[in-house]
Amino acid sequence: MAGCRPGAPGSEQAWLEVAQAFIQETLCPPGKEPDVQLTQLVIDCVKTTWLSQGTSQGLTLPLSYSFVSVKDLRTHQRLPCCSHLSWSSTVYQAWAQEAGPRGVPLPRERLLLLGTLTDLSGNLEQECRNGSLYIRDNTGALDCELIDLDLSWLGHLFLFPNWSYLPSPMKSPGEGHVELWDTPVPVFPLTISPGPLTPIPVVYPEMASRLLRYRSKHRNVQPNLAGNLIRFSALVKSQKKAYFVLFLGGSSPAGSQVSVIVQVPAQLVWHRALCPGRAYVLTELRVSKLPGHRYRVWMTSTSSQLLPLKPECVQELELELAGVPLEADPQSLPRPSSPQDKKHPGPDCLVRDSILLSYTGMVTDTLNQPAGLYELDRKLELCLAYQQFRGLRRVVRPGVRLELLDVHLLQSVGGGTRRPILAPCLRGAVLLRGFSHQVPETQFSHQVPQASLYEQLVWEHQLGLPIYLWATKALEDLACKLCPHVLRYHQFLKYSSPGDPSLGLQILAPILEVLIPPGCPGRNTHSEILEEPHHCPLQKYTQLQTPCFFPTLAFLKEEAKHRAWASFDPKTLLPLPEASHLPSWQLNQRLAWSWQCLLPSAFRPAPVLLGILVPSSRKGCLQLRDQSGSLSCLLLAQPLQPLTDPRLIGCLVRTDRFQLVIERNVRSSFPSWKELSTTDFIQKKQARVYVQFLLADALILSVPRPVLHSATSSTPRTEPSPPEGPHIEQSRLFLLSHKEALIKRNFSVPPSASSEMPQPTLSFHVLGSWLGGTQRKEGTGWGPPEPKEDENSDQKVLLLFLGSSVRWFEFLHPGHVYRLVASGPPTLMFEEGGSSCVSQHPLELAGCASCLTVQDEWTVELASSQDIPEVLGIRPTLPESSLTDLLSGNFADSLVSFSAEIVSHLWMKPGSSGTVRRCVKLTVALETADYKFPPHLDVYIEDPHLPPPLGLLPGARVHFHQLEKRVSRSHNVYCCFRSSTCVQVLHFPPDTTVSAPLPHIYLTELLQGDKAPFRATASCHVVSVFSLHLLWVCAHCTSICPQGRCPRQSPACPTQTSVSQASIRLLVEDGTAEAVVTCRNHQVAAVLGLCPSEWTSLLEIVRGPGKVALQFTGPGAQLESSAEVDEPLTLFLWTLCTSFSVLRPMVLSFELERKPSKIIPLEAPRLQRFQCGESPFLTRVNPKIRLSCLSIQEPEHPNALGALVSSC
Repeated sequence: MAGCRPGAPGSEQAWLEVAQAFIQETLCPPGKEPDVQLTQLVIDCVKTTWLSQGTSQGLTLPLSYSFVSVKDLRTHQRLPCCSHLSWSSTVYQAWAQEAGPRGVPLPRERLLLLGTLTDLSGNLEQECRNGSLYIRDNTGALDCELIDLDLSWLGHLFLFPNWSYLPSPMKSPGEGHVELWDTPVPVFPLTISPGPLTPIPVVYPEMASRLLRYRSKHRNVQPNLAGNLIRFSALVKSQKKAYFVLFLGGSSPAGSQVSVIVQVPAQLVWHRALCPGRAYVLTELRVSKLPGHRYRVWMTSTSSQLLPLKPECVQELELELAGVPLEADPQSLPRPSSPQDKKHPGPDCLVRDSILLSYTGMVTDTLNQPAGLYELDRKLELCLAYQQFRGLRRVVRPGVRLELLDVHLLQSVGGGTRRPILAPCLRGAVLLRGFSHQVPETQFSHQVPQASLYEQLVWEHQLGLPIYLWATKALEDLACKLCPHVLRYHQFLKYSSPGDPSLGLQILAPILEVLIPPGCPGRNTHSEILEEPHHCPLQKYTQLQTPCFFPTLAFLKEEAKHRAWASFDPKTLLPLPEASHLPSWQLNQRLAWSWQCLLPSAFRPAPVLLGILVPSSRKGCLQLRDQSGSLSCLLLAQPLQPLTDPRLIGCLVRTDRFQLVIERNVRSSFPSWKELSTTDFIQKKQARVYVQFLLADALILSVPRPVLHSATSSTPRTEPSPPEGPHIEQSRLFLLSHKEALIKRNFSVPPSASSEMPQPTLSFHVLGSWLGGTQRKEGTGWGPPEPKEDENSDQKVLLLFLGSSVRWFEFLHPGHVYRLVASGPPTLMFEEGGSSCVSQHPLELAGCASCLTVQDEWTVELASSQDIPEVLGIRPTLPESSLTDLLSGNFADSLVSFSAEIVSHLWMKPGSSGTVRRCVKLTVALETADYKFPPHLDVYIEDPHLPPPLGLLPGARVHFHQLEKRVSRSHNVYCCFRSSTCVQVLHFPPDTTVSAPLPHIYLTELLQGDKAPFRATASCHVVSVFSLHLLWVCAHCTSICPQGRCPRQSPACPTQTSVSQASIRLLVEDGTAEAVVTCRNHQVAAVLGLCPSEWTSLLEIVRGPGKVALQFTGPGAQLESSAEVDEPLTLFLWTLCTSFSVLRPMVLSFELERKPSKIIPLEAPRLQRFQCGESPFLTRVNPKIRLSCLSIQEPEHPNALGALVSSC
């Protein structure tokens, strides 16, 4: 800092001239003649102090030092500094070393500071005294702190030889304070006041206590009180007045104590001069009664003085007490009970008592300055929030030594805090015992205003320490998520008022309402300081289990991926009995896609999702964003209600009920099931992470708009420069009737636009109808629509959204009315032929009069009910195709719409199951009220619709609009996505998946056509076996493998792994109908009644020939194998399949071989001749039902089932 430095530093005369000018300007009374005596005294004082260091190098004056005024120090010194006139460079370097390796020592400036030490600020009114200290000169006053104050120093002019200056961290001009390291040097000699001529009559604490409790003739006397200072409270500042309480006792520690309240403004500075253990005399005390209390206390009067106790200067006053005690001893009064005392905690809610002690230590770290959290001696935490520590906040930093009197020690408080906590309440005092050598750390917390949210949590919401510590950690995490780009720190942590709520408090409010018991009493400061036994918010506490935490979106995303891949186990996704029979292509296809849903309950503690809701122009989906990144999200207003209001963009969303979805895509080449534990066969892994929740379960908070740009803009872009001329805001209403898919499309580009090859652009189309003409902005509303020349003309329009305008995709839904808003020249921007209208040939097919390209800067709003009540009163319904048309061969309209629940989601690679291109196969259960058992249908998604939209998960209810219906070569109806397809998720998958049991039916119920269930369970009896096939095939090409080797030579298979496959066809009946059941692979072992070891041995025998096929056409078995098959094997299989081990009762779970989507007619019943004795019978017989086995279970009562079947 540039001070008042002489032009020639080596000239003593020049230095003296500058010194005289400075003293006259800043220290002499203004408007008077120069005070030569004052000038000489100041120079002599500086010279004496300078020479006291012993290393003045022959200089009698500190020529390298310059004088600085209070004004210059506050205005020009922007960085922390220190000045040590009486120190040599060696002493300073040793002092700087004490800052430690982790701290930066205060830089040394050569400045001379002089001023009057006072407790008055800039205003000389007595009411401005609040216990603070100032250095004053003619240019202003500056806050200061010192270690040990002598009250006789007040009002005197001093030279401050060793001090440090710290400017305000909030960069406010004129703020800052001085820390005085050593005793100031008086310019004028301090006069020592002589003792009193006569001894001062005093009373001691025991007599003073009795005076409060007895009626006597001396009750109006203002006695002088003498005693040892036992302790004193913190300085309490309220809106009405400030005060503190000191406690005097006798020489014996077990003797009486008496409290004295000091609340006269001029006496508040005593708080800085008191020292526990010393003896004092308080003069001219008075008795007062506190409001809300039954007993009286001692208070100082305006004429009271604080004097050191000298036994030779005092004389005990003898008073004769008479009368009845006026009231009980205030120290023995019962404490009023609180709701927390009446609560009977259980074993998990153990109430603990804090320990009251004194402690002296050094601050080693600042944990959270505005919250009052620090680290002591690398082993303890210090919380100053339960005192009014605003003045202390600017001083406490690493390196400061503190003495804590009557501080509470709390251990194992929980809430994420592991170390013991020291926390003083209003009863205790925090005394400075040493300043810090370090430069204050530059933290965001310095920018928090004085009246912050942290103080509100303690003083208004009455948070206990465990909850407060958790709340401060939560607010710190939230600030890291949102500040400074989304919000400024002072906006987030500001004091919350009814008309201006704090965003931080609104986020924490739902949790605090649960943690804070209702009816907690407010803090009574007088009771907290005076009453015995002591009671304060820190006295009793309960260990807190961390209720939740606020992770960053990046952490949540990475944690979800980590958990998803940690739980990815191919053996779990493909259970061994089933996987051991799958060929390679089918094995890898089943592993290509899987998903996992994480609920908040899966984390400890549970996370709370928080972020700014913004649309992504690059992906076309909604995202939550914070400082760490973004997370895609899928939102519903409520079940069956989509998100329609674009005003949600830029709002802060908070929810603790959500589903964190991870879709895993794996490209693998596992040869067979034996290698599933080898990760080397996985070539590529990808994960798509997103979150889905309901807005009804979320808290939506508006964020100040001026600070939203960096958080809500999806991609940085330059706003187009507006055309010259006047601009007006225009809008037009339209009813949306259809929305097409959001995919990459090719658009024709004019030849002069660009020489580069045009690339497919992410876009979508909207078909709608204009509702009236263009409206102009009038004040806060919209004017009447512009009249059209032909009111009966076609109002249909095709709106094209591409580029940044795709951000509106998630908000536009058929059946709703929206307002398109644009700002530009006073021309009709939405009319046909305007600057944005493009005529295209496909409009004729869509029946539209025009096409309008929505510009990037245009906005979309949801229309209000006042705009068009006759249209908005109609509830939009989703189009549904009839089930008869959907599952029939009628192709009059190949575009179908329906709602369904997704049953399975399968990624299919090229070449698998005859597919040409990669695609996603969704099996859905159609929702219909006419069918008790919903039919299933396959839906295929191919490029350019891949990857599929968010939310297409098993268990989700989805509405598909305008799918293309097709028929396969096997006469099954299936559907495919096309460019006009629109998907809307109606309901998320349930949080807990409970598989409903299959219905138990009779087989004859399967002959009811479309009313029959697709899957069911039946109790039946095996009548006979039709066929049995056992074979070993190549896992790669599925060729038969004799001796377990693939016979293919050109080209040879890359692997020689073979897998076993088996199938058996049975005839079963339950007394009502017959059915042919096909069982495969491990189900064959269950049908044959073989244990795992027997089944394995049988398959090993079959490995030699490679294939065994038996056809049971009568009492014997016909071999169908090109290989030599041993007669014992044939005989064994024939005997087994015709024994009662196979022909037995069983409980069969199955599904129909004929899908509900098959459109060929059912086989009609045929006439069949039966012979009963000598009489022939001719009757109609239904075709045998064909079923595929799902599982086989043994009946609980096989004998009863057999008797039932025999009797039928």
